[in-house]
Amino acid sequence: MGVDPTRASIARVYDAFLGGKDNYEIDRQVRDGVLTEAPYAAHMAVENRDFLIRSVRFLAQQTGITQYLDCGSGLPTAENTHQVVQRVNPDAEVVYIDNDPVVLAHGRALLEENDHTTLVDADIFAPEDVLDNDVVRAHIDFTEPIALLHIGTLHHYEGPADKPAEIMRRYYERLPSGSFVALSHFLDPENEHTPMARRAEEKFRHSPMGSGSFRTMEEIRSLFGDLELVEPGVIRLADWWQDGPRLTPLNEAQHCIAGGVARKP
Repeated sequence: MGVDPTRASIARVYDAFLGGKDNYEIDRQVRDGVLTEAPYAAHMAVENRDFLIRSVRFLAQQTGITQYLDCGSGLPTAENTHQVVQRVNPDAEVVYIDNDPVVLAHGRALLEENDHTTLVDADIFAPEDVLDNDVVRAHIDFTEPIALLHIGTLHHYEGPADKPAEIMRRYYERLPSGSFVALSHFLDPENEHTPMARRAEEKFRHSPMGSGSFRTMEEIRSLFGDLELVEPGVIRLADWWQDGPRLTPLNEAQHCIAGGVARKP
């Protein structure tokens, strides 16, 4: 499947939010449309990326996990999963999953010389397609613990409201004991910031990108199923083990994205 420059791509819209150059006019139109309703929305993309970095660094340093399955990895930016992880353990194995043609082209070019990192074309919302993929199974040992990453992915699932929890349950059933999961999702904080969240949701879902649902904290917590949450649990990403004291107040968008890390017993 080729690249359609008239259709917005989730990965390219995120790239536009992050100030990248791998996007088209249609992607920038989606970004700008969201920013008119939610001026701080670009901060959600930054929060998401920062949480990815902090959570995988924690997993690499604290858990002994040496294999990572990053679902919906998006376009390469600074500090990708393999760079963070392999700085701690150069032999750690990282498998990226995506099915965006632009991501696949850019990612494969970037990873050509990294023997411990690969990119697989598969649908992240079809767990069996990911977990039974021959390339995935060649790089990931399913008898040993795995780190499964679903960072900023599930809010782009368009379908029945209870389906994301079922998708994740199908992943969890196949993970070895001792595996970890890191997950983030757009948040309806059910407070004075809800109107911004719902305006952003309206813009995302009715834009050419066509997706971007906001869930409540309890709904996001349910995506972890019966896994054991790592402290401080499911929380605003801005509050998940930040690198230092907070010297500036949160902006509106930082109240509207949450997530956490959990372990399979």
